[in-house]
Amino acid sequence: MTEQTAAIPVYDNPVLRFFAKLISYIFHPLFIPVYFFFWTTKRFPYEFSGLTPTGLNLKTISVFWMTGFFPAFSVFLLWRLKFIDSIFLKTQKERIVPYIISMFFYWWMYYLSRNFSDQAIALKFFFFGIFICTVVALIANNFLKISMHAMGAGGAMMALILTCMLYRIHLGADISVCIILTGLVCTSRFLVSDHTNTEIYSGLITGMFCQWTAYMIMF
Repeated sequence: MTEQTAAIPVYDNPVLRFFAKLISYIFHPLFIPVYFFFWTTKRFPYEFSGLTPTGLNLKTISVFWMTGFFPAFSVFLLWRLKFIDSIFLKTQKERIVPYIISMFFYWWMYYLSRNFSDQAIALKFFFFGIFICTVVALIANNFLKISMHAMGAGGAMMALILTCMLYRIHLGADISVCIILTGLVCTSRFLVSDHTNTEIYSGLITGMFCQWTAYMIMF
C-alpha cells in the first residue's frame, strides 16, 4: 500500500480557501444520502403518500442516523481509541475500517429500501449504488487515496440524472444545479485537500459509474 503525496497547488487566498472548506463541509459525502432523500420527497411527493408529515420527518431523520451519524460517530470512536490519528482520515490506512463500517450501514439501508413501499423506488438503486461505491473505494484504497468528496458528488449527480430517466421527467434546472455543485465540490478539493488530480478524477468517475451500475442491475 502506497501513500500519495500532494501534487496539486494549494492557493493561499484566504477567502478562496474559506469558501472551499465551507463547500467541503456542507457537501461532505456523509450528508449526500440525506440530501438526495430530501430531494426525492420534494420532487416526487406522491411516492411517499403512505407517510404522514411526521412519519416523513422521522424517515428523513432515520436516513441521516444510518448514513451520516453512525459512520461519523464510528470514526470519532476510532480516533478517541487511538486507532486512527485524525478524524479527517488523511491516510489510506486510516480509511480502511471506516470504509468497512460504512459498507455495513449502506447495505442495511439498501436492504430496508427493497421492502419499503412508502418511498421513492429511486432510493433502491441509490442506496445500492453507494454500497457498491464503498466496496470499490475500499479496493481502490490499496492503490490510491481516492477522493470521498468526489465520489459522493459524482454519485449524487448521476443518481439525480438516472432518477429523471426512471420517472421520465425533465428536471433541467435540478440537473444543472447538481452539475454546478459537483464542479464546486471537486474544485474545493483541488484547493484545500492533499489529493492528487488522479484521486479526485477517479473519485468522480467511480461515484458516477457505481450509481449507473446499480441502476442497470435493478432496472
